[in-house]
Amino acid sequence: MSIIYGPVPSWRLGRSLGIDLLPGQGKTCCYRCTYCQLGVTTHPTVQRAEFVKLDDLARELAIMKGVPADHVTFSGTGEPTLAANLGRAIDIAHRALGLPVAVLTNSALIPREDVREELAKADVVVAKLDAPDERLFRLINRPVVDLSLEEIVDGIRRFRSEWSGRLALQMMFLTANKRAADEMAAVAASLSPDEVQVNTPLRPSAAAPLSRQEIAAICESFKGLPVRSVYEAVPLVVTPVDVKATLRRRPGSLGEPKAFRDYPKRG
Repeated sequence: MSIIYGPVPSWRLGRSLGIDLLPGQGKTCCYRCTYCQLGVTTHPTVQRAEFVKLDDLARELAIMKGVPADHVTFSGTGEPTLAANLGRAIDIAHRALGLPVAVLTNSALIPREDVREELAKADVVVAKLDAPDERLFRLINRPVVDLSLEEIVDGIRRFRSEWSGRLALQMMFLTANKRAADEMAAVAASLSPDEVQVNTPLRPSAAAPLSRQEIAAICESFKGLPVRSVYEAVPLVVTPVDVKATLRRRPGSLGEPKAFRDYPKRG
């Protein structure tokens, strides 16, 4: 498989069959996040392009019929909204498998109207938001060009007002932003998400995770919002169809014969 990987156990989406519209060597992204499990951004860009032929995607999806999964999820080796054919790919995934489609986005391009229109084809959008202000945004996410957090937050707000699907905010907490939980909760409340996902890098990463106790304290700042944390994950047993393709997108996920069984403990 060159485009599809998994299924993988997702603490957010259950058994998740992944689609990577940015295959190739290295990571293609708008950010150089300090905690990214994929490491260095080898192809930094904010320019959208078509990296994968949709006929190839359709052929791989046909093979996946009958594979147990809860969601089809666009993620992979970079930022999926950089794929200019994302909207059409979502349509193909819907028709091929009849499963709910999710997109995991770093939100960098959501100020763009064309990106919001394509994201609106999904059933679930998980939008990253790791900082309440420009300083922390640049410190943690390290955008490859001079992006504006204010414009990104406004883009998420516009998307929420235009779309009736399920919007989740993923907020990654590290030492750098753990004292900003109150401010991040205020931003989250202003966006009316269906869920706030409080995360910390439990998978192999250059950034150290916060402890269970620290994350529990952070969740207190989100009282009144629909919040859950990575430490509340229920372990799943999931067998990927193609181990090699999965490891390329999820490095460190297959460290033992029992495969992904303990994955929620690591992220």
